[in-house]
Amino acid sequence: MSANTRPKLPTVLVVDDELRSQEALRRTLEDDFEVFTAASADEAQRIMETEWVQIIVCDQRMPQSTGVEFLKSVRSQWPDTLRIILSGYTDAEDIIAGVNEAGIYQYLLKPWQPEQLLLTLQTAARVYRLQQENQRLSLDLRTAEPVLARRVEMKYERVKREFGLDGLIRTPDSPLNAVCELIEKIAPFDLSVLISGESGTGKEMLARAIHYCSRRADKPFVVENCGALPDQLLEAELFGYKRGAFTGAYEDRSGRFQQADGGTLFLDEIGDTSAAFQVKLLRVLQEGEFRPLGAARPQSVDVRVVAATHHDLEADVRAGSFREDLYYRLATVPLRVPALRERAMDVPLLAGRLLEASQRVLGKSVDGFSTEALACLAAYPWPGNVRELQNEILRMLAIADTPRLGADLLAQRILRTPAVDQQEDELLDLIAVDGGLKERLEALEARVLKETLIRHRWNKSRAASELGLSRVGLRHKLLRYGLERG
Repeated sequence: MSANTRPKLPTVLVVDDELRSQEALRRTLEDDFEVFTAASADEAQRIMETEWVQIIVCDQRMPQSTGVEFLKSVRSQWPDTLRIILSGYTDAEDIIAGVNEAGIYQYLLKPWQPEQLLLTLQTAARVYRLQQENQRLSLDLRTAEPVLARRVEMKYERVKREFGLDGLIRTPDSPLNAVCELIEKIAPFDLSVLISGESGTGKEMLARAIHYCSRRADKPFVVENCGALPDQLLEAELFGYKRGAFTGAYEDRSGRFQQADGGTLFLDEIGDTSAAFQVKLLRVLQEGEFRPLGAARPQSVDVRVVAATHHDLEADVRAGSFREDLYYRLATVPLRVPALRERAMDVPLLAGRLLEASQRVLGKSVDGFSTEALACLAAYPWPGNVRELQNEILRMLAIADTPRLGADLLAQRILRTPAVDQQEDELLDLIAVDGGLKERLEALEARVLKETLIRHRWNKSRAASELGLSRVGLRHKLLRYGLERG
């Protein structure tokens, strides 16, 4: 094949301040990619401004800027470019920041293997090509309407499965089942719903489930966090504005109510709004119309409102910090989401699903959790709920160097002694152990030994010191109870 007929290779930009690392990456990739290299974020920025870059492989630790910081700017300027972090460090905060802020495609850990790196970038190149093809198909909508209509329908059915009630992970005896049964009953009717629960319990997921179980499922589902903005900006976000309505309003902009017309508007953290804003929101809910900032006439909308809060709004109403009439307008159907500590039976199943997602994000595979790790996860009260569990699994996966995630990878706070009520339950269980006093005391001793070893990450010297035993004495007990790890 001549040079003129050779297909154009996908382009990748390698950003690394170590020249030897740059060259190693270039040699690995140059047969399959057109490779650009940069030693700093500034140099990489200049290349991005002049070259068509499809994929970026960026080192996390650089002198003037971290990889996450640079990729955040890339995301805002060149959102189609796929962003990959390559790092020798397993800092969980860096990983979570990369996933949440920089929108990274994958997080690869050093030392990298050439075959794994090539496979990851080849997959990224296919994803980029499919993204471009999808955009091209959108332009051919008229000629390809039947094909695209089928694709939209397939995606719609997939979204309904993932975000509907079937997508809510729970066991047959989970307290979440009662909530789901109520959602199934009220979702088809245009009743306003108020979801209460602690932060991180999945209130937005329940709101989506309500939407996708309703007659509005094929219409928009729009989200606004009411606690994140001051009154004026929140009003502009929800109601929209006309050009010139305030400084910086250079063009007309539709608000969330207009965007959600025909569908569902989810107002998160409604309990954090001010009294002045509550009056304006109440008027919109009562009249079914709103006036964009700077507009001469109001606009009518058909929107179902689902609100959520971590506050006890009934107590706020009694205290006078939340309007009673707005509360009853929002809470036609009140729902309470149980905290994760109230559904410990769901934790192993939920942890497995979150691990699957974490493996896709980090590009790293394991065989699952050990029995000990799952037991510790189920016993921990999770004050941060599902969000805390998700971050813990990301951290465990990032630092793991064995095929299975063991209890030794858990954060120290999770390995601490269970709560008092859990200890009492365990002692009650021991009463049912067959045998006399000796057998029951041995069962208790075995449980204390195992819990102490897990908490000390199986460091026998520390465990023996805490228990007042010699290493030889501890080893004898471990052999006796079959707790010795091979």
